[in-house]
Amino acid sequence: MDDVANAAYVLTPGQGRSIDLGAFRMSVRATGEQTNGALSLLEADEPAGFGPPMHVHRDAAEAFYVLDGEYVCPAGSFIYIPAGLAHGFRVGGEASRKLNIYLPAAMVGYFDDLASATRAGEVDPDRLSEIARS
Repeated sequence: MDDVANAAYVLTPGQGRSIDLGAFRMSVRATGEQTNGALSLLEADEPAGFGPPMHVHRDAAEAFYVLDGEYVCPAGSFIYIPAGLAHGFRVGGEASRKLNIYLPAAMVGYFDDLASATRAGEVDPDRLSEIARS
């Protein structure tokens, strides 16, 4: 059996990799490599009014846990979205923070690609759609 499958994973405060997405930041708390593909966990720190368009994750369920602020629902709320279900979210009237959980592990590479495109100035809708489809 793979050593990762038998290893505990601990992340202490201040640890984890940051992904700069321009308007907001994601902090990688756990990846598929660290959880043997079971899940990925990202922390999002997003500005008031932010939200993606309706979208679907075909390869993973997504869950949110609101830490601070408001995403239509208040801090302390938990939302689960099964794979294949169209969804979106919207940050309320103040900057807010949430945990994004993907089961099985997914999306870290998407956010890395999105950050690279943003840094390279490739923010045209066609490029973003290409990243979303990959």
